[in-house]
Amino acid sequence: MLEEFFAKHPVFTVDELTAFLAQRGSVSNWTRKALLAYHRKKGRILRVRRGLYVVVPPGTDPGSCPVDPYLLGAKMTKDAVLGYHTALEFHGKAYSVGNLVLFLSSRRSAPLRFRSYTFRSVPFPKALRVKNKELFGVETHERAGVPVRVTSLERTLVDVLDRPDLGGGWEEIWRSLEMVEFFDLDVVVEYTLLLENATTAAKVGFFLEQHRDRLMVEERHLEALRAHRPRSPHYMVRTPRESGRLVQEWNLVVPLEILERRWEEVL
Repeated sequence: MLEEFFAKHPVFTVDELTAFLAQRGSVSNWTRKALLAYHRKKGRILRVRRGLYVVVPPGTDPGSCPVDPYLLGAKMTKDAVLGYHTALEFHGKAYSVGNLVLFLSSRRSAPLRFRSYTFRSVPFPKALRVKNKELFGVETHERAGVPVRVTSLERTLVDVLDRPDLGGGWEEIWRSLEMVEFFDLDVVVEYTLLLENATTAAKVGFFLEQHRDRLMVEERHLEALRAHRPRSPHYMVRTPRESGRLVQEWNLVVPLEILERRWEEVL
């Protein structure tokens, strides 16, 4: 009865299953529970957490069948948006790939571990919430026939500079962003200013200036960000503060690791 549903929903929520059954005339909670219990016992589906399931492909072992972490992350909450380093991975622009899946959501939830992956929710930035702009720079991509919401490369650039702790550290952020051939810089600047964070504006401006020729950065982009830089020197990371050198143009104390690109040193 559910093979048609399983074929189109490799990862599904109970609400999606309920809607499917309702279209076929079944609105009984008992029927839904019985079907879920039957297919779990048969090894056709796996329970990730309450209300969320993964379909086991026919002929594969439920204990070792592959799981798409991006599909799971996108289904963790109704408003889930893949973001930060996970967005870089999804777009194929991460220098390294890990087992942490980050998703933005208005719902707070404890980290969830499934197989080798840890799924962690991150609240939408407050400045976006008060403006009802949580979905600025969010794209919808299809993966295995399932729509997945993920932050664009433009928004992701700003987000990982805003929250380097969610970007994998400076080396990972710099190496990953340098894999991106093109950014819509008007969007980058617009999103940066939406966050209303002077330090973030300076960090984005510093990054763009460092890659001015390659990314075809215009003076107007830098000037728009420069107008919102801090009035006094700010550290790129405030807690814990990293020692570095003051870049006066941006009133930003930049770690020597970045200025000297120490990851390129030959050991």
